[in-house]
Amino acid sequence: MSMILVIFLMGLGAGVLSGLLGVGGGVVLVPLMVFGLGITQHTAQGISMLVIIPTAIVSVWHFYKDKLINYQAAMYLAIGAIAGALISANLVQYLPAAELKRIFGIFVIYSGSRMILATRKNSLGKQG
Repeated sequence: MSMILVIFLMGLGAGVLSGLLGVGGGVVLVPLMVFGLGITQHTAQGISMLVIIPTAIVSVWHFYKDKLINYQAAMYLAIGAIAGALISANLVQYLPAAELKRIFGIFVIYSGSRMILATRKNSLGKQG
């Protein structure tokens, strides 16, 4: 299978998971690029950030049509996210790749654990 097809399928999988689960494509794409393609952690994160732009545009269009956007909340989140991105984009270049992988892994495990525990808690509350 050609490398272009493999990369396309990675993107397709990330897009499906992003649209279905609302997870950022980076949660899927970064590990796939690092472990599947041998791309460095820093470069994989940069590619992932660029891929977010067209993915977000398509997703926003569908959420807009279904009237599922709170514009005020989105504006405040965007302002905070832009400030955070400016800070972290400058900081990340000084972190060794191994440390960046560790931080990324901890974040994914923590987020996944919280979601699983919240789901279990909600399920238990509905039983009674």
